Amino acid sequence: MTVEIDSFEGLNLIEPLLRALSDEKYDRPTQIQVKTIPHILEGRDIIGCAKTGTGKTAAFALPIMQLLARARRNLKKGSARVLVLTPTRELAAQIAESFSTYGRYMHQSRAVVFGGVGKAPQVRDMSRGIDVLVATPGRLLDLMSQGHIRLDEVEIFVLDEADRMLDMGFIHDIKRVIAALPQNRQTLFFSATMSDEIVSLAKSILTNPVRFSVSGESPTVDVIDQRVLFVDRDKKKQLLTKIIFEHGGGRTLVFTRTKHTADKVTQHLCNADIPAQSIHGNKKQNARTHALKSFRSGRTQVLVATDIAARGIDVDDITHVINYEIPDEPESYVHRIGRTARAGAEGTAISLCEAQERDCLRNIEHYIRKHIKVVKDHQYHSKRAESAMGKNARRPPKGMQKPRQKGRKPRKPSTDKKTYSGMKNRRH
Repeated sequence: MTVEIDSFEGLNLIEPLLRALSDEKYDRPTQIQVKTIPHILEGRDIIGCAKTGTGKTAAFALPIMQLLARARRNLKKGSARVLVLTPTRELAAQIAESFSTYGRYMHQSRAVVFGGVGKAPQVRDMSRGIDVLVATPGRLLDLMSQGHIRLDEVEIFVLDEADRMLDMGFIHDIKRVIAALPQNRQTLFFSATMSDEIVSLAKSILTNPVRFSVSGESPTVDVIDQRVLFVDRDKKKQLLTKIIFEHGGGRTLVFTRTKHTADKVTQHLCNADIPAQSIHGNKKQNARTHALKSFRSGRTQVLVATDIAARGIDVDDITHVINYEIPDEPESYVHRIGRTARAGAEGTAISLCEAQERDCLRNIEHYIRKHIKVVKDHQYHSKRAESAMGKNARRPPKGMQKPRQKGRKPRKPSTDKKTYSGMKNRRH
């Protein structure tokens, strides 16, 4: 007989954690938390699969802090009891903030390590032993090679967003990190999707794990209103502007495939008097942090992002996700639209599909096992894009894009100053 747990008290969490959850007005655990927390508290290895926005961070952060509280330890310089490895700077910062929020009454030390910022403060944080270290692979390995971080005292290892780790080519870095960990440890493995490659990696690093999948492993989010608008590429910017004006002042996340396109789209929106900023890997960390803070506060209505940078965006009230460019991988589409309809809210996902993206859209529909609603009632509707087949429906291979026309000088990419400075924070 299964006992339904409808409160955090029912998960046998200790009082300091319950008090922090009460402060945050969290009174009911999510499915992944109910299924995962008791087994983590028992010391079991975990494979957790859940869609974005389902509470994965709390699912491992809460029991980890309780396990640490059971026994205090004096740690050596540069060591940590817990290592959380995650793919992006933004996600690392978000996870570290969650540990701080839930652990405000726990008196446990934390540090976050990622690239794009100076090393000195991170080296200083690691100059003593700490309880929880949240890190991205590159900077972690860098500081390890310089002797500032050691992993031989790690008791609990968390590999978060494992699918994105592999997509970003971190597999060799992950293996180097794992090789530096002690064999006797607890390992928690979380991912939004579970491909054969992900399962194979999990099996290689976990011991007799408990596996959970919330709501099965169906990749689509039912509460999201998904639509596709067929349009020629040279009309996408105009259509994007029209959509944003029509849906009013809702907080909107726009996805592009490349950093350069993200900046171009942002410049176009700013020229249309729509407060917008971009976030991608070429941005300095302080610029990325500022853009996210402005987006969360509502000063910026539109955030234009690449897939990698968007992994750390945790904003509950994003009303619209717009795929300015269709992603090559169906999994990326699922991650993108999962940024809306979070915390039980509804949301809308709109994809602008040109002819050479038609096959990408077909692959997405096959993956999510449903047809996305086509909206034709707009002035930029393209029958050519809608009916594209064969080679006309596929992106050219990398390096085979159409050559630049003779006599045309390449345009310089827009700068942050020109794009963002002086932007009036008017809402539409």
